[in-house]
Amino acid sequence: MVTFTSSLDTRTAGLGVDDAARQAREMARAAAEANGVCTSPIVRAVHDRETGVTHLVPIPCGSTRESKCKGCADKARRLRMHQCREGWHRDVEPELPTAAEKTPDEDDDEPEDGAPAPERAVRSTRRLPDVPDLPKQDMAPGTVGRTFTDPKTGQRFRPSMFLTLTLGSYGKITPGTGLPANPGTYDYRAAALDALMFSRVVDRFMQNLRRCAGYNVQYFAAVEPQKRLAPHLHAAIRGTIPRAIVKQVAAATYFAAWWPSCTDDDVVYGENDQAPVWDDDTSSYLDPTTGKALPTWKEATANLEDPAHVVRLGKQVDVKGLLGGTSDSDRAVRYLCKYLTKSIAGTYAAPDHDTDDDDVSDARQVAYDKHVDRLHAHVRVLPCSPSCANWLRYGVQPKNPTPGLQPGACLSPAHDRENLGLGGRRVLVSRGWSGKTLTQHRADRAAVVRQALEAAGIEHDDADRLSTTQETADGHARYVWREPEAGTYTYAAVIAASLQEHLRRRGQYDAAKQALGAGSPGPVETRSATATPPAAPAA
Repeated sequence: MVTFTSSLDTRTAGLGVDDAARQAREMARAAAEANGVCTSPIVRAVHDRETGVTHLVPIPCGSTRESKCKGCADKARRLRMHQCREGWHRDVEPELPTAAEKTPDEDDDEPEDGAPAPERAVRSTRRLPDVPDLPKQDMAPGTVGRTFTDPKTGQRFRPSMFLTLTLGSYGKITPGTGLPANPGTYDYRAAALDALMFSRVVDRFMQNLRRCAGYNVQYFAAVEPQKRLAPHLHAAIRGTIPRAIVKQVAAATYFAAWWPSCTDDDVVYGENDQAPVWDDDTSSYLDPTTGKALPTWKEATANLEDPAHVVRLGKQVDVKGLLGGTSDSDRAVRYLCKYLTKSIAGTYAAPDHDTDDDDVSDARQVAYDKHVDRLHAHVRVLPCSPSCANWLRYGVQPKNPTPGLQPGACLSPAHDRENLGLGGRRVLVSRGWSGKTLTQHRADRAAVVRQALEAAGIEHDDADRLSTTQETADGHARYVWREPEAGTYTYAAVIAASLQEHLRRRGQYDAAKQALGAGSPGPVETRSATATPPAAPAA
């Protein structure tokens, strides 16, 4: 934990910073980014009641977006890579959660054990008539894939898969640019709704894949945009499934949104209209002119004949078989996590150009920005879920309404321009992937570093040395955490302290690896989740 005292230059970043101070900030940020140190730390003051000294502690921001903090985002990406590797090519079963624990791809409306089931509209469970049936397969217990034996050599293999799913077309795209050939006929509304519901169709695909694969399929998937901005999915799948079955499942998978109609013709309260008003007595929204309550969600969905929108996967399905411990597998992990630090809109913000003409290049960038704007115009006002505030725009009360909602102004990040409908989970991981939470994976990586230092005889820092659990002799908390006083530090001083600490710890860990004869570049690089690491030599 980085600490420094408050006897620093009292000028702050926002109060009359001169050129020298501004230059110091820029140099500090550049040095931090170059060394993977957080550039947007949260500073807290920790007062030691025994010594009377107040320490300033910069806490890493933990952002997963490199536009906000490159250092923290890269650490988050590397942690995800570690999580992906550990679960992908397992040859033993992980410890699975109990039956009472819910998996990420279960229906969010399903009641917990012992809770009364909510009222739900009764609809036919028949599949849509234009969707092929799912292949059938008897289920076997377990999450580990099958092994195959080479008849010539007798060697056994346990392959896994790298899978890519896409959405269909919304109009012709100019090759190499991601731009619609004709923006006027491009179906931006369908593209926006598909993006807003993409995670739901992915969940359905994984459910269907498990039913048709014959075992409890586990996956680590990343949601990314294509250059045309339509989301697609890269997934590491443990075990192998015939390509024909995977493609059958993709063709038979869909998500039908049994929601009220939400076309442009259904808009009741536009941006220039007075918004519905909240009534505390009835806990509902009323028309601002008539005072009549808007239809409730139950009323608006009671007699639906057709879903408001159906999301289907595209015909492009790519399946590759991979073996653990190979360069292809390691390359796939890096590719899977490549864009996790970028926003959806920013992934291809600067598309590749096949011209050296700056004017042509700038014109394409402007066209791409307009493409993003047109898609965002639909994403911003369309509903993202039954509880979305945007339903007020269509004269319908959201499910479980609360005061303060505005039509066309849902606070979900899915509606933000940088997310373009994909404001939820960017990484989808099944519970049986590794048997560990992301926090446990983070602790594993820290433990490897700590064990290496101990084995090399290097004293490591006590992570609890400023803990609120430590007490003084009179039984009170020794350390008191609070907001620092204004003007007690500068940004450059905070970054300098963080950088100095980072370099010190990096030097200790490099020295430990050298002393132990280890040459790996990072703390946890084992490619096999079940391999037993070699014992460290005695110091």
